[in-house]
Amino acid sequence: MDGSFRSEFVREPSALRSHPALVLNADYRPLSYYPLSLWPWQDAMKAVFMDRVTIVAEYDAVVRSQKQEFRIPSVVVLKDYVRPQKRVAFTRFNLFLRDEFCCQYCTSKGDLTFDHVVPRSRGGVTSWENVVAACSPCNLRKGAKTLKQSGMQLSKPPRMPSAEEMQAHGRRFPPNHLHGSWMDYLYWDAELDA
Repeated sequence: MDGSFRSEFVREPSALRSHPALVLNADYRPLSYYPLSLWPWQDAMKAVFMDRVTIVAEYDAVVRSQKQEFRIPSVVVLKDYVRPQKRVAFTRFNLFLRDEFCCQYCTSKGDLTFDHVVPRSRGGVTSWENVVAACSPCNLRKGAKTLKQSGMQLSKPPRMPSAEEMQAHGRRFPPNHLHGSWMDYLYWDAELDA
């Protein structure tokens, strides 16, 4: 599958509201946990007819052509293995995910923005190693000061996350909608409780 599919989902989440299909790699793991690798049902059906995927589970809902009826796929697996991305893109969303959606100064959740640990006015750069998630009150309190000047401390030092770390973080923050047919595939690599 080419990269245009992936970017299309991120830009058009409204297409995923009705009967999305969970997309698994050829090893039966999701292509991505965050954002969860989902395709609109129309793209899943197209991939089935192009013989790019195998249907693993289906919804009860159907679509009809003039002569046939098809159940909508809820889980599809790619026939060809797609190598996972090794480099994690530096985006606002990925930064929040790395920091587990909490302020790196006070550990509160919600109303997040980001903060340059070494302020840009003091030569700080916008990078994984210098930007952290921060709540608005902490961001305002720190302002253009250094950590020492502000008397604030980070809960953990900022660093570039690995793709594996981001996948692990993504598993802890599932999307609002998880269809029952997806559950066996979303966490199958996690240890089972004895």
